[in-house]
Amino acid sequence: MLGYLSPSSAPTDPNLPFLAAFRRGLSETGYVDGRNLRIEYRFAEEHYDRLPALAADLVGRNVDLIVTIAVPATRAAKNATSTIPIVFANVTDPVGLGLVASLARPGGNLTGFSNIASELTPKRLELLSDLVPQARVIALLLNPTNPTTEQLIPDMQEAARAKGVRLDVLKASTESEIDAAFATLVELHAGGLVVAGGPFITSRRERLVALASRHAVPAIYGLRSFAEGRRPDHLWN
Repeated sequence: MLGYLSPSSAPTDPNLPFLAAFRRGLSETGYVDGRNLRIEYRFAEEHYDRLPALAADLVGRNVDLIVTIAVPATRAAKNATSTIPIVFANVTDPVGLGLVASLARPGGNLTGFSNIASELTPKRLELLSDLVPQARVIALLLNPTNPTTEQLIPDMQEAARAKGVRLDVLKASTESEIDAAFATLVELHAGGLVVAGGPFITSRRERLVALASRHAVPAIYGLRSFAEGRRPDHLWN
C-alpha cells in the first residue's frame, strides 16, 4: 500500500499529469492500483496546515511508502515518520531545506527529485528586465505560506539591483489577496511582474494571467502552461 500526499486539491490538482505518469510507471513494473496495489490519496486542498494530520494518517495506516509533492507535503511526511520511505517530487533545494543530507547520499528515509525553480526565478527577472527595459519597478508575487518562496526574496533583490530596477514584493495566499496584490501593483506603477511558483499560485494561473492582461502588465511565469492556458505537466514548490 502506497500513500500519496499533495498540498493541492484533488479535482484540480496540477500534479495529476505527474500522478498519471507515476501510476503508469508502477504499471510498467507490474503494480496496478486496485489490482495488486492500493494507493491512499491525501489532498490538503491548498491548506498547508492540514498536511501534518494527513501525513500522520498515512503513517497510521502503515503504508509501505509515501509519495510527496512539493516541500510542504514532504516536510510534513518527514516529521511524521523516520522509518517509512518517502519519495518526493518537485522539491527545490532539499539539502538547504534540511530534508536530506546531500544529493549524492540523501541518507535517512527520504529521496526523490529536486528541481531548480528557486535558482531560475532571479533569471526570469533578468529576462523580463531585458524584454521590458523601460520598467524601473518590477513586482514579485509569491505565496508567503509556501516555505520556499520567502527564501527567494534576497536572491531576487540582488538580481534587481544588478539590473538597476526596484523590486517590490507582493504576497497572496487567498483569492482576495491576489486582487489586493494587483491593486498594489497598479499603485506602484510596476512595469513588470515575476510570478513565483507553488501549488496555490499554480492553481490560480488563469486568474493571474487574466489580471495581468487586464492591467496590461508584462508578466513572466515558471510554467509555460500559464501562457498556454492548459493544465501544467508538473508543479513547482
